[in-house]
Amino acid sequence: MRYDVIIIGAGPAGIFAALELVRRDGLSVLLVERGPDIDRRICPARTTGVCAGCSPCGITCGWGGAGAFSDGKLTLSPDVGGWLDQFMPSERLVELIADVDAIWLEYGAPAEVHGGGKKVDKIRREALKHGMTLIAAPVRHMGTERAFEILTAMRRDLETRIEVRSGVKAERILTDGGRTAGAPKAVARRVAGVLLDDGAEVMADHVIVAPGREGARWLVDECHRLGIALRTNPVDIGVRVEVPAAIMEPLTSALYESKLVYYAPTFDDPVRTFCMNPHGEVSLENYGDVVTVNGHSYADVKTDRTNFALLVSTDFTEPFDDPLAYGASIARLANLLGEDIIVQRLGDLQQGHRSTAERLRRGTVEPSLKGATPGDLSFILPYRHLRDILEMLEAMDALVPGVNARDTLLYGVEVKFYSSRPELDRTLQTPVRGLYAVGDGAGITRGLVQASAAGIIAARAALGGGGDPAGRGDRANERRRGAAS
Repeated sequence: MRYDVIIIGAGPAGIFAALELVRRDGLSVLLVERGPDIDRRICPARTTGVCAGCSPCGITCGWGGAGAFSDGKLTLSPDVGGWLDQFMPSERLVELIADVDAIWLEYGAPAEVHGGGKKVDKIRREALKHGMTLIAAPVRHMGTERAFEILTAMRRDLETRIEVRSGVKAERILTDGGRTAGAPKAVARRVAGVLLDDGAEVMADHVIVAPGREGARWLVDECHRLGIALRTNPVDIGVRVEVPAAIMEPLTSALYESKLVYYAPTFDDPVRTFCMNPHGEVSLENYGDVVTVNGHSYADVKTDRTNFALLVSTDFTEPFDDPLAYGASIARLANLLGEDIIVQRLGDLQQGHRSTAERLRRGTVEPSLKGATPGDLSFILPYRHLRDILEMLEAMDALVPGVNARDTLLYGVEVKFYSSRPELDRTLQTPVRGLYAVGDGAGITRGLVQASAAGIIAARAALGGGGDPAGRGDRANERRRGAAS
């Protein structure tokens, strides 16, 4: 049971690593995914609004990762969706994003790109007047159902070219047992393979770890065990906001997704909008023992509401070094008080009232997440986070009147679990030779495009292209020539 390359995780990072690897004839590749194959992914909460506690979660685990049921937004800018610009020059990252975009297009992504033009320039100027920075980026919106179809097409294309084992968990990364001398903590010298949860040991010269946000904690534990240093990223905690779609129309018609960053005056914390879903729905995500809130929108089915996240980014300093545990503890409190997710009218929060079913019924915004419990977010979120979010809503209201309204809905909590980053070189290789860590779960990306790009970088390094991990492969050049003709 020996392979040339083993990939752990079938999210965008793992899939795009596999797509890059199969360019070389005769290469043996194994991809293991903890969740089910894409045709077996089912989430009861998508129809009932109530999380059934499936393990693993049908939303976050399985072929396609969390992206299979996401809004399917491809943000085509190096300034959004991750930190790959810390590993390569910006112009190289721009080229790599173009290659990633070409692959998504090849499998069925729509041709239309949102964003740009005079309207965007006007919105940027207006945002600056109220202390917000607009990060305008071109967006290709696939929609939840189309993203699922595209990921299914990728699965079909790979099924005869690599071995895929779904419903199989990687328990431990195997190494040669040797140690690098002189390091503050001994580090294993070379990867040897992976121990699976069925007891099988599968061996390979290269292992690409793409565990997704669901597997972020597992990767942290493995890094500790192997002596790989970790860098703590900011932890993102906040709420999902739901308003009438007409309120957000001035932004969504020009940009589709608006990336606004604001430094809240009381604590000077950065607050940002994230994952805006015009005419979409609020949804659930399950991360093992915690349930968080998210959102998505379809390509062809429209609601009369728009939702987006407001996230507060916090950097912790010594001695605390576990932002994943901090975010999970806040999510657990929401699950305890709200039987998963709490929803509250903004006006009730401002006046110190708990929202009730009757107050929600009288409001002008009907909750799209039917299973959410009316409650009081002030019992869950720290005062600092609440103050930051309320100040951000006030600033946004100056740009988009109606956001800071009594009937605006807030769902809590939303937490992004990609907070710890292993020590990596420019090919995304760890100090353990042949072991690469990519995607959101490795703390270097937070979106479909850069996660896909990270998978390609690691695959090219494993193929021997370490001299220029972002350099284009033959297949990418062929795509460009075909598109030009």
